[in-house]
Amino acid sequence: MSVPSVLSAALPTASAGAGIETIATPGLWVATIAGVLALFAIDFVITRKPHAVTMREAIGWSAFYVAIPVAFGVWLWSAYGSVTGVEFYTGYLVEKSLSIDNLFVFLLLLTAFAVPRELQQRVLLIGVAGALVLRAIFIALGAQLIASFSAAFLLFGAILLITAVKVLRDAMNHDEASIDISSLRTVKVVRRFWPVTDDYVGSRLSVRRAGRRMLTPMALVIVAILGTDIVFAIDSVPAVYGITGDPYLVFITNAFALLGLRALYFVVEGALASLAHLAYGLSIILGFIGVKLVLHWAHDVWAWVPQIPTLASLAVIVGVLGTVTVTSLIARRRAQNAQPQAENEVAAEREPVA
Repeated sequence: MSVPSVLSAALPTASAGAGIETIATPGLWVATIAGVLALFAIDFVITRKPHAVTMREAIGWSAFYVAIPVAFGVWLWSAYGSVTGVEFYTGYLVEKSLSIDNLFVFLLLLTAFAVPRELQQRVLLIGVAGALVLRAIFIALGAQLIASFSAAFLLFGAILLITAVKVLRDAMNHDEASIDISSLRTVKVVRRFWPVTDDYVGSRLSVRRAGRRMLTPMALVIVAILGTDIVFAIDSVPAVYGITGDPYLVFITNAFALLGLRALYFVVEGALASLAHLAYGLSIILGFIGVKLVLHWAHDVWAWVPQIPTLASLAVIVGVLGTVTVTSLIARRRAQNAQPQAENEVAAEREPVA
């Protein structure tokens, strides 16, 4: 099912029929979906001819995909007020920070599958398309759940708190940051039913050899990335619902965060290793939003329970991201300074005593 059909079938109906507050009119939904599809089509044209992405190209497109949501947020702010504007920017910042963590998993997958550099952006584009469809489905389900289930925010909060603990645990075991492709369930299932070639055949997903149809490693890596998209959707959609209850803002912040991933990957792939504390920050952010959702549910049950304002959420998220970025850079500099000293000590130990 396509993104437009999912959203048009579920979100506007839920908004109008179940009392969910949204700024979106049918016309705004149509215009937004058309714009998202147009941006995706641009990315498809760019990746149609496989080529290695230069840093200049990656930075240019990354700047383009950051400028669009910034400008869109200005329009939302002027058209619908400061509350909507703050919710949009906060939601976008949350989704963008989570997408950077997602890029780290993409990096591990592309490395594990030894994807040729000229094919990497095609894999990423397909992963983005799958993520966009899956998140549209989850957003629609989330809107329906919020409308019909009073404890939906409690459920979402629990999901985020569990995810925060998992992210923290993985961060503390960062030495195991690798992926064994043979252990992936999606890969096991595919290999059970179809033979797979040893080499890539351009961007083709299958070839006919020795009279039988065989999948290429390109198909396997795409299946693996689409499998991770499901996990990412489970994490990210409740996170942004913790910022705003408007399904339109939830969708557009997810869409803007995802559309720039292809280009952003090539900008940050070298810097990801430098952000050693990013996972700790994301764990704090997810835990914070999880608590915010639980308090939102509790406020509906007991009016005296306080809620966390969106502006305060924005301040916490910016503060956490800024802090972990600074501490990561400091840790990297210390490691670089310590390396020559350690090498000199080893060399000194090896020198023969006169």
